[in-house]
Amino acid sequence: MPFNTQHHKEKHMKKKAPELNKKQRQFLRGKAHHLKPAAMIGQQGLTDTLFKAVNEVLTIHELIKVKMQPTAEVDRQEAGEQLAKKCHANPVQIIGKTIILYRPNPDKAVDKRIHLPK
Repeated sequence: MPFNTQHHKEKHMKKKAPELNKKQRQFLRGKAHHLKPAAMIGQQGLTDTLFKAVNEVLTIHELIKVKMQPTAEVDRQEAGEQLAKKCHANPVQIIGKTIILYRPNPDKAVDKRIHLPK
């Protein structure tokens, strides 16, 4: 039976990301510091295309930055909450026009995963 990647992705996206404690958030903020934004929110705001792109990048990288352009008309707090909710991710931090999201990927090789402190 062939491996159905679409079904596999949908199954993975439905899982809710575990809640993060203060120590874990601090750890993830440190890891995200050097990252470049993986997606941009522009004047069209939160679109289905944006959610799809963020989902794909989260599956690959687990921890990403999303940058809001000056032309974005959506509130940064609202954008962070919506992205986290629709992508089943944890909002690690919303600072300035940057949103940091984390979603673990249990299908990723163990040595490639982000291992959170307890």
